[in-house]
Amino acid sequence: MWQAMLSGVASLKAHQQKMNVIGNNIANINTTGFKSSRVHFQDLMAQTFRAASRPSAVLGGVNPMQVGLGVKVGAIDVHTLQGALEMTGRTTDLAIQGNGYFMLTNGRDVHYSRDGAFGLDSSGFLVHRGTGWKVLGWMADAGGRIDTNQPINASSVLQFPVGSQAAVRQTTVVEYTGNLNANALPAATYAATVRVYDALGGAHDVTITFTNRQTPPVGTPPAGAVSSWDWSASVGGVPVGDYTTGTNTRLYFNGRGELVGATTQQITITPTNGAPPFTVNLDLSQITSLATESIVQPVYQDGFPPGTLQEFTIAIDGTIQGVFSNGLSRPMGRIALSLFANPAGLFRLGNNMWRVTDNSGLPQIGAPTTGGLGEINAGYLEQSNVDLGSEFADMIVTQRGFQANTRIVSVVDELLADVVNMKR
Repeated sequence: MWQAMLSGVASLKAHQQKMNVIGNNIANINTTGFKSSRVHFQDLMAQTFRAASRPSAVLGGVNPMQVGLGVKVGAIDVHTLQGALEMTGRTTDLAIQGNGYFMLTNGRDVHYSRDGAFGLDSSGFLVHRGTGWKVLGWMADAGGRIDTNQPINASSVLQFPVGSQAAVRQTTVVEYTGNLNANALPAATYAATVRVYDALGGAHDVTITFTNRQTPPVGTPPAGAVSSWDWSASVGGVPVGDYTTGTNTRLYFNGRGELVGATTQQITITPTNGAPPFTVNLDLSQITSLATESIVQPVYQDGFPPGTLQEFTIAIDGTIQGVFSNGLSRPMGRIALSLFANPAGLFRLGNNMWRVTDNSGLPQIGAPTTGGLGEINAGYLEQSNVDLGSEFADMIVTQRGFQANTRIVSVVDELLADVVNMKR
């Protein structure tokens, strides 16, 4: 009888542990990114009164005779299933759809989380709003290039100081369109001006002048050429290139008014503000020479003056795209995610964070949407994956199991009392 009582007591402890887990799951029904747990019971060792025996020529075999000693909690597993996504409308709220964990640091340790309730602090760092831990990822270089092959460590934090970070882009190409009059007089000229920018964002107004229509073409014309124009470029009256410099040529046109031969020319500008000299490619491929008035104008140049960061967006691949006051939009960084062979083996730390254990495996770090990692959904948060209906059902079953085992204890107590009363 003592064994029955001890088995009942062991079962009460096990059911108490299961009720604790259920209570914690229900308590976190609205916790962002929470992963529920479940309890598995295992029977304790059994006391053997008779071992099994094999059949003989005259007798059959006999099964073992054993009495179990109760139940124990064998495991408490974590459900790593995807939680539902809730729309918040905040740009810095991020939810992972699929596998992966955000990586957060306090400058020393790196922890992992599915909670993407992020925001910018006063220094422009992307941080977890509940703890202030900084989000890890890759920052872009000055040209907007992101190298995701660089290792991620506690110093790989993301920083985007809205309103203070400046960006500039040096001009590398200018595209022109228009027409040079095929009936123009030999001394006719036409000029077009465009503003370009050096590496410091300094502005330079480049004037390109087309002159001296020649029929037949002069120099060494390409096949099919019937006319030619000379050109020269200047900045503030200072020459920066013409058809004779470098590999440049005259502009040659065929009988249909189409540009033949070289369609791209180059000029080199030497700024006086300390910026290094830079080369600009003049794309003239869209210029024609038809029998109508001359109108040539620039339609595109890829440079930008200095501007400050106004806002940013986050794409599904984790790329953070900055929008600047000068109209420039360029990548500024990319969020890193980590993947584990056994995510259920992570150690729960509280604050919606986890750390690596010996059974979780080492983190496989990569960019979202690559290598089996999920995608980032900006403006959403992942909700708890607790199934309230299942938890209530488990609660009822656990309650009944606990009550049944209290009856075992009380019945055994009554039986022991009867044994004690036998001496009267």
